[in-house]
Amino acid sequence: MKEGFAVEIPDLTGGFVALLGLKFEEATADHVVISWQVRPELHQPFGIQHGGVYCSVVETAASVGGALWLADRGTVVGVSNQTDFLRPVREGELTAVGTPVHRGRSQQLWQVEITDADERLVARGQVRLQNLSRD
Repeated sequence: MKEGFAVEIPDLTGGFVALLGLKFEEATADHVVISWQVRPELHQPFGIQHGGVYCSVVETAASVGGALWLADRGTVVGVSNQTDFLRPVREGELTAVGTPVHRGRSQQLWQVEITDADERLVARGQVRLQNLSRD
């Protein structure tokens, strides 16, 4: 089991996570922390971090935390992602912190805040997850 992880989660080092360069600093059922470097291949045409990256990180943080909470009872899928872009970023490291707002029998709501190296809020979002039972 990877240090800092409350329960075993699937390998999160390949695929889209690798493409974005995401690093999981912490992942538990109550708190997910992800960091990554802003780089030119993740920019939109005007040279700032693409909003789709923020949406993807918000969805990833919520889904990982939600899946850890649901654990062996099932799996989760995102059904809604509302992400606001607050400050343009051209370079540097960003950090996303996800926390649950509500966790119920059929759905969860997670909030994710993304900050820069100076701890300024650059984006924030929330994701509603559907809990899918194993049955």
